[in-house]
Amino acid sequence: MKTKLARTAVAALALSVAAGGAWAQDYTFKLHHFLGAKAPAQTDMLEPWAKAVEENSGGKVKIEIYPSMTLGGRPPELINQVRDGVVDLIWTVNGYTPGLFPRTEVMELPNVFINDPVATNLAMLDMYDAYLKDDYAGVEPMFLHVHAGQAIHTVDKEIRKPEDLAGLKMRIPTRTGAWVIEALGATPVSMPVPDLPQALSKKVVDGAFIPWEIIPALKLQDQTEYQIEGADKTRFGTTTFQVSMNKARWDGLPEDIQKAFRDASGRDWLIEVGNIWRNIDERGIKVATDASNTHVTLTEEETAAFETALEPVVDRWVEDVSAKGIDGAAMVAMARERIKANAEESMSN
Repeated sequence: MKTKLARTAVAALALSVAAGGAWAQDYTFKLHHFLGAKAPAQTDMLEPWAKAVEENSGGKVKIEIYPSMTLGGRPPELINQVRDGVVDLIWTVNGYTPGLFPRTEVMELPNVFINDPVATNLAMLDMYDAYLKDDYAGVEPMFLHVHAGQAIHTVDKEIRKPEDLAGLKMRIPTRTGAWVIEALGATPVSMPVPDLPQALSKKVVDGAFIPWEIIPALKLQDQTEYQIEGADKTRFGTTTFQVSMNKARWDGLPEDIQKAFRDASGRDWLIEVGNIWRNIDERGIKVATDASNTHVTLTEEETAAFETALEPVVDRWVEDVSAKGIDGAAMVAMARERIKANAEESMSN
């Protein structure tokens, strides 16, 4: 009798473990993105975030990261992959699908974003429910963020004033970035960032508007001579990114699993993300200068000339989105106010 009871207990335990394993599999998520596995975006941001979610869930969640578009498609297809449920989660550049996230573009604008990724991340959080949410039909954003901002990289020409860019072909990933380039008299060329090294080497483009952080990943120090930014790390706009989940998958999760994601994606995390991108930007420019590239920091007067030349980009965006029923002027004012407020709060702490 004791032997029979023991066998029954073992069988019941095996069934319980099997059932638990099947249940746990319901919380395995595939996260797809466009950069390599060794890119700082994965090693410094996506991997720590995924680990935090998993720990918050008590081991119920498993996030599998698939870099370099290994699940198929090209970077501009990521948003549809997650909306269609082909993958559970994506990290992508909003601007890879121009016009699809018009409200969030406010954070990309020159003279709105200046030099502070932490304050800008927090401003997007502050503005999400009232201003940005309608951009994200079909997905549930885990978090939105920016990088350290668009600096100028050129193959062989030093840039000191807006007129120096006249006639050049410059790569940019977003339509707001294309407007920046047009305002400076250059020709915008849109392409995903993995295509940039070949475009530079073949002189398809003369340079790019992109942060320093991507230099080591793409070996841009070998393709360019000059890296240029404004005074006090002023940049010429930025790029917005999202980590988002398929909406139906999100809605089907129990509250404790949703909480595991939310707790890993809140205000403290957005501060950390801003600092991560600032730090990896510093590492990137060091790679370029160590390779004997020229790092140009514009004077305050030179920076002011760029700000004047780029203010019409803000006006262009306001006019464009206003035609779609979006109060662009109010969004610009609010974005500037929230970025300033969050910057002041950060400094006071």
